Amino acid sequence: MKNKIIKWGIIGPGKIANKFAADLARVKDAELVAVASRSQDKANEFSKKFNVKKAYDSYFKLAQDDDLDAVYIATPHSFHKEHTILCLQNNKAVLCEKPFAMNLEEVSKMISVAKEQNVLLMEGLWTNFLPHYRYVLELIKKEKFGKLLELKADFGFMTPFDESSRLFKKEVGGGSLLDIGIYPIFTALSTLGLPEKINAKATFFENGADSECHMTFNYKNAKASLKSTFLKETPTEAIFTFEKSIVKINTRFHEPTTVSVFLDDKEEIIDFNYKTIGFSFEIEHFNQLLREGKKQSDIMTFDFSKTLIKTLDEVRNSIGLIYQS
Repeated sequence: MKNKIIKWGIIGPGKIANKFAADLARVKDAELVAVASRSQDKANEFSKKFNVKKAYDSYFKLAQDDDLDAVYIATPHSFHKEHTILCLQNNKAVLCEKPFAMNLEEVSKMISVAKEQNVLLMEGLWTNFLPHYRYVLELIKKEKFGKLLELKADFGFMTPFDESSRLFKKEVGGGSLLDIGIYPIFTALSTLGLPEKINAKATFFENGADSECHMTFNYKNAKASLKSTFLKETPTEAIFTFEKSIVKINTRFHEPTTVSVFLDDKEEIIDFNYKTIGFSFEIEHFNQLLREGKKQSDIMTFDFSKTLIKTLDEVRNSIGLIYQS
């Protein structure tokens, strides 16, 4: 299994699947062999672009393909549970794009099926695997600059409201919170842990999807100020204030970028010299888990995915955002 070529399929050939496929082509001992869409034309287009052997017009057909080891789920949020369970029940390892699903109940069911089937499952939150982010996590763990006192993290961009776009469709989980607010929340949870109290407020589009969300996570000895918005361009940075220094993950903090360390009135910029879009790191990790016969990631654990979606649920409840099941 050490050098086994991991054969992948993709469900949902949209924008993020294109980025994933481009990076998968750069990963050693991995091959994209199948793609599935509800539209045969879209599947054919994607397969031609990335030289994929098989193009299906059915997710079920892909899930039943015995040639596949793993499937990347890249459909809208509201379909993650359904498509993940479909693949798990056909003994395919699943890497499901964030957010894992719509709520804790759905995530818990997905994890339960993975355990029942004894098949690998992981949430695809790529930031958690990026070298610059792992570097900052190590700084915090070792308390190189003392204890972390404050975090400020935002993610925002201006985009005109379009009710036909997935970003704004409330029925598929559209809105700023699940789509981009997850990144500042993830940053707080992975660096400061669970807060003692959450305060949140939001504004909404006319269809009920959230347009902007402001969150404050209060800890015993720290605070996190978080924001997501579709109404304006924001710095999209993560700024960590320590006892002895300030560390900033530069724009856009959730993807490959640089880290600035401010110490003694001097700024040191650390460049991680990325050569890929950034999905390669989670792909390599997932492939290694498969080769080792692991059923759960030690980086993106089930417990952390549950904590993340539970926190998103709490914020939703706080701002009055309800998705119809």
